[in-house]
Amino acid sequence: MPNIEDHFYSNLPINKIPLYQLLIKNELFKGVPADWQVIITDIKSSTAAVNAGQHENVNLIATGSIVAVLNIAFKANIAVPFFFGGDGATFIVPPGIVNEVMKSLLKYKDTTLENFNLELRVGIIPVEEIYTHNHHLQISRFSSSETFSIPIVLGDGLAYAEKMIKGDDYLLSGHDTASEEIDLSGMQCRWDKIEPPENSEEIVTLIVIAQNYRQQAKVFSKVIQNLDLIYGSPEKRQPISVSKLIFRTSFNSLGKEMKHRLGKIKIFELIKSWFINIYGYIYFRTERGRNYLKQLVDMSDTLVIDGRINTVITGTAHQRLALQKTLDTLENQNEILYALYVSGESIMSCYVRDLEDDHIHFVDGAEGGYTQAAGILKQKIREQLKKTDNI
Repeated sequence: MPNIEDHFYSNLPINKIPLYQLLIKNELFKGVPADWQVIITDIKSSTAAVNAGQHENVNLIATGSIVAVLNIAFKANIAVPFFFGGDGATFIVPPGIVNEVMKSLLKYKDTTLENFNLELRVGIIPVEEIYTHNHHLQISRFSSSETFSIPIVLGDGLAYAEKMIKGDDYLLSGHDTASEEIDLSGMQCRWDKIEPPENSEEIVTLIVIAQNYRQQAKVFSKVIQNLDLIYGSPEKRQPISVSKLIFRTSFNSLGKEMKHRLGKIKIFELIKSWFINIYGYIYFRTERGRNYLKQLVDMSDTLVIDGRINTVITGTAHQRLALQKTLDTLENQNEILYALYVSGESIMSCYVRDLEDDHIHFVDGAEGGYTQAAGILKQKIREQLKKTDNI
């Protein structure tokens, strides 16, 4: 049964001050309770899968892991902080639902391997263990819109958890009984690749880490300020715009989504989904439908701060070159390491529990933008370590 500690995240105040200000206000961040757990899902060899043309499957599998967890959290009336990463996701989960979450994800891991021949790693590490090894995990809630708030995490705790879970000697114990059912209801992928909005030329997927995590808040604040300066407000760099949304109605795309949700294609279900989609096509032309599309833009998850900055933005090549110049300066001053990937479109997968006000949309650059940027960043980290070793 959920206890008061399970509602730690729900009870955090939502901060609406500018993000660059929030990041440096230490008093607005709280330590995650030691009895919570960090759970990470991650597709093994995702770069190879993306380069082999499987970027859509990679994104959908990552989205599916979030949907599985959020459906469990919703039934328990608990808010769970989560972070979409393109080829996986990170969750900070309270003790009341942790066993159910792990069972569901382990079942999902089996079906993913069976249906798509992609291996989803699922790992868990107690927050207490993160603290025992002198790593830090501070969290706050941030909102730049009326309806959507995101968790902001500072510290090196999630990076440590990821390193442990992806390590060769990591053993998953105590969660070996997989669930019989995975609830992936609400998972959707109804939109085609999305071109940049009017007056924009490209989609940029950007990842930034601080070279010294103790300087993280200050450095991240600087990066966000520069994004605001070069690209304008978050609304101006939002890669999703209503005018560029193209609704998919093909059996092929519906079948792919169904395979993710149900593990196989059921003809009756497919036809039913197709008819619902046709209705959706009409619905989006009604006033309520247009309100949904406006909300969709507001509730697109284009910024993740989980101890690093991950964001998908849109703008011109001129703006990107100005950003790169600024980031290169910060990198040369040993403040950050960064990587970006440029594509002509963004892609979106969705979790829709309610068309009125309960939906979230996960955005990535086309061709696996996050995965590609992460590959570039890993190479920079390796080079940095070599330099350190040679000193």
